[in-house]
Amino acid sequence: MSHIFREFIRKIGSGNHTSENLSRQEAYTAMKMMLLAEPTPAQIGAFLIAHRIKRPTGEELAGMLDAYDELGPKLALTNYDENPIVFGIPYDGRIRTAPVNIITTLLLTAAGKPVIMHGGDRYPTKYGLPLVEIWQNLGINWAKVCLEKTQKIFNTTGIGFIHTTSHFSLTQSLWEYREQLGKRPPLATMELIWCPYVGNAHIIAGFVHPPTEGMLQAALEMRGVKQYTFIKGLEGSTDLPKDQTAIIGTSCFELQELKRLNLASRDYELSSKNVPLYSTEQLMTDIKSILIGESNDLMETAIWNGAFYLWHSGVSPDMSAGIDKARELLHSGLVAAKLHQLLQIL
Repeated sequence: MSHIFREFIRKIGSGNHTSENLSRQEAYTAMKMMLLAEPTPAQIGAFLIAHRIKRPTGEELAGMLDAYDELGPKLALTNYDENPIVFGIPYDGRIRTAPVNIITTLLLTAAGKPVIMHGGDRYPTKYGLPLVEIWQNLGINWAKVCLEKTQKIFNTTGIGFIHTTSHFSLTQSLWEYREQLGKRPPLATMELIWCPYVGNAHIIAGFVHPPTEGMLQAALEMRGVKQYTFIKGLEGSTDLPKDQTAIIGTSCFELQELKRLNLASRDYELSSKNVPLYSTEQLMTDIKSILIGESNDLMETAIWNGAFYLWHSGVSPDMSAGIDKARELLHSGLVAAKLHQLLQIL
């Protein structure tokens, strides 16, 4: 039993009136101890559920990220002159709506913008379709690519993927606790803004509940991150919804607050319906059709998201131009060529 860790549990688990928040240093120490499996299983389980009940603070998330930064893998970039985009997407995947984030990644890199994604296999609590399975169905098995080769691929193609199961094995034991507890601990919030990159990056994270934005912003500002974007996206992802106004917050250091942006697909003569996730097989059929420029229900969603990210990353001057550019990249074969480049390297 760890007496140091027991004090962390006592501090956060004393109830609504007497519990206390951890300092950044304490959260760092607690996270590092859990990754290294130094506390007992009972202690780790108690900490995770107590922290969920208390709710994390931005300072605590910053400390937890400090531990991930110290012990986790990182990619670097030598062949591009700009900072990469790092997409923070819930690790437990999608179950209701068809994801297009991988098309967005291919589209952005086809336009010259480097992108890093990260995630693992099918994880609790949703056990939804994860990023790695979509890549696998496109012929890219990141689970079989070592970190050194992942780095080479990133330098060559601008696409990097940190498969936590393979590249950050210290996290695996914590997933077993999540399954047994049946609830998302604050680790799931922290993962949205984890940056497995050496240097500055534009962190784009999805979220569901409005209070999450404040926690994420506080954590990133404490860690000195200057460029970040939060998307109230489909199932907490970075995919913009079409059935309602997309709520977007971007960093604005001059005002020390989020700059708010609201986008509605109907304002750009696009439909207001999200495409359901019927099955992995149907999704992959649709994605492969989109990559060769064939229209289907999901194509409009891919263009809607592609347009925003092309505009937001500076490729296009506005949303309307972004829509035209997304269509051009998809129909010209340049997005498909980016996937082919990946397949050739592997």
